[in-house]
Amino acid sequence: MAKTRAQRKAERRAREAREQRQRGPDGQDDALAQRATQVPESGEVAEAEAAIETGTTREDLAAPEEVVAPEEVVAPEAPVDELPEAPAPARRTRAERRAERKQEKEVEEREERDRRERQRAREQKLRQAATEERKRGAVIGFLASCVAELRRVQWPDRETLVQASAVVIVFVAICAAYLGVLDAAFNWLVKRIL
Repeated sequence: MAKTRAQRKAERRAREAREQRQRGPDGQDDALAQRATQVPESGEVAEAEAAIETGTTREDLAAPEEVVAPEEVVAPEAPVDELPEAPAPARRTRAERRAERKQEKEVEEREERDRRERQRAREQKLRQAATEERKRGAVIGFLASCVAELRRVQWPDRETLVQASAVVIVFVAICAAYLGVLDAAFNWLVKRIL
């Protein structure tokens, strides 16, 4: 997905702020200063620099009798902040967008074709069942379709059955009481009028 102009600006500002934090107050890049201390120098160069700084002579820095092999030098890894930014995704060309739309259209057509095929298969199955019923006869066909329908029924479990039955019985009792009261009231009213 292509980045918007605002997203690119925000990323650039974040990158500049990160670089500003890395630089010290004098403008020197702290990351570069740290890297300079981590880069290995040869022993001779370090010895010469130390001699210059301290003012010692060459005779004072005579080589020791025992020479120790230097340890393996491992190159320091770049800090995470110095890793290059991932390139922004390239904008799609018209041809790519056209190809993508064409592919989406093909997928939709394939799904529609599959849906139609499933519908045709269902209709064919129903027609076949209807012809089988005609061959068996009306009564046997009816009973066969009843059995098939009862197999599709999702029967309730015992708890659901008890709850539903209780609800029906309570509702019937309430309706019976309501209608009984109305019947008694209208019966009394009719007797008074006559």
